This record gives sequence, C-alpha cells and structure tokens, in this order.
Amino acid sequence: MSKKESISRYSIIINTLRKRSSTFKEIQEKLALESELQDYDFNISKRTFQRDVKDINSIYSIAIEYDFSLKTYFIDFEDQQDIKGRVLEAFDIFNALNISDRLSNHIHFEQRKPQGTDHLFGLLHAIKNNLQLKFTYYKFWKDDLTERSLDPYALKEFKNRWYVVGNDPKNGVIKSFALDRLSDLVITNKKFHKPNAFQVNQYYKNSFGIISPNEDTPEDIVLSFTPFQGKYIKTLPLHHTQHILRDTEEELRISLKLYITHDFFMEILSLGDKVKVIQPEKLKKQLMSTVNELQKLYK
Repeated sequence: MSKKESISRYSIIINTLRKRSSTFKEIQEKLALESELQDYDFNISKRTFQRDVKDINSIYSIAIEYDFSLKTYFIDFEDQQDIKGRVLEAFDIFNALNISDRLSNHIHFEQRKPQGTDHLFGLLHAIKNNLQLKFTYYKFWKDDLTERSLDPYALKEFKNRWYVVGNDPKNGVIKSFALDRLSDLVITNKKFHKPNAFQVNQYYKNSFGIISPNEDTPEDIVLSFTPFQGKYIKTLPLHHTQHILRDTEEELRISLKLYITHDFFMEILSLGDKVKVIQPEKLKKQLMSTVNELQKLYK
C-alpha cells in the first residue's frame, strides 16, 4: 500500500471521528464507501486500524480514544480545545496539499519570508527545561542588531507571526521577540527560575496582539461598526472579551476590555470608516489626531 493511500485513509478516519464517535464497523463501512468513490482499497482489519490509530497520534498528534461502555472510537476535543483545533486545521491543510498533484495550478501561497518556525522545537525545549537563551535580534525601529539574553517563559502567535515571551535578566522586564528577526540562537546550560505566578494567558488576557500592557488597568472600549462590517466582527471577534451591546440594521455595537496598545490602535485604524469609537475619549482623540496628520499628508 502506498504512502499516499495510507495518508488518505488516515484522513477518512479522522474526518469520520471529527463528526461523531463511531464503532469500528461504522468506520469500516465509511472506508468501504470511500474505496468505491476514490478507486482505492481503504479496507482494513482491526489490527491495521489499531496501527493507524498509533500512526495518526504520532504524525498529527491527534489522539483517537476508545469508549469501552459505548464501544466507540472518538477524538476528545474537551481538553486543550485551542491546541487541538489548530492541529486539526494543520491536518486539513496538509491533507489538501498532499492530494494535490500540481500545487502551483491549484494553490496560491502568500509570498513572505520564513517565520522563524525552525526555532520552535528548540525554544519549547528551553521553556520546558528552564534554560536561558542567547541570540542576535534585529530591531526595526533602530535598524541594528543586538545581542540578547532571555529567560523564556512561553511562545505566542499573533497575525501569523510567532514570538518568544520571557524575562530579560538584565532588568527583570517581561519582553517579547519575533522569531523571524531572531538569529544565532543558543540554548545555554544556565538554569533560571520561572515565577509560579506567571501565566502567559493571564498576562495577555486584556491585551490585543503581542505588546505588553502599558497601563495599570485595561480600558472599557465601545465600538460601533457598519452593519456589513459587523458581520465580519461577529464571525471573527476582535478579542475574547468582545460582547455585543446592540445588533440592528443600522449598526453592530460591541464592548471590549483591553489595554490600548499600538497593536490595537493600528487594528482600529485599518478598519477606516467602517468603525466608530464611542469610548474612551482618549482613543477617539488619538484617532482624530492621526486622521488630521493623514489629511495634511495628502493636501
């Protein structure tokens, strides 16, 4: 059996169990049906299926479990939903790429530089084992390279970029560094102590993006969107603190609880006349000042 056929079979098994838990007989029936539709032989024995379960966990980190009371197989989505959701998303992309014989004719990739994801495995090792990092970092605003040290606490993703978050041992300040601007990474043998109180999800709870909180307390923000833009905001919320206050034919009005960082300001600015800031006043003034500067630029 070819690798392509095996991967296609894994796809059928995973997609079947994503929809609902199934007995081995139901999985066999699905494989038999797909064999007819795709002109492959996906039919397998119970022993081969058990081997597939192990391979799926090894390759995709998708754990297929067995319910002895119901005698069904299932994928548990309750534990670490976000991570498993991303794993399944990656699986969908991988499977789509795998079955496409001529990728250039069917898939258009975004043209961009590598994201530094080659560092992920080493960084996770350093985070797990409390090992200090040394690396060279490129700063956009200074246009130069600096040698840095970091006690890594966590990894964070924002807008298709990955960042390592940790403590700067020079001044004890929590900082973040983009992986695509990081080079000459060295994982040292120097151990550090991570404070038990630090939790990356809690640290960024009221932050939009990667910039650390720059205020003592987050702001109560109210935004009004055009009805059309509101459809996008409802299907892809700006932030997990988003709460709908009003949803009519005239507007979608939401509230957020956030620190007003540069990342958030640029997000609002990018929406142009599709959004109006209701509060706070200082965000309204900041936007008006930027709009005035734009008007001067084009006069």
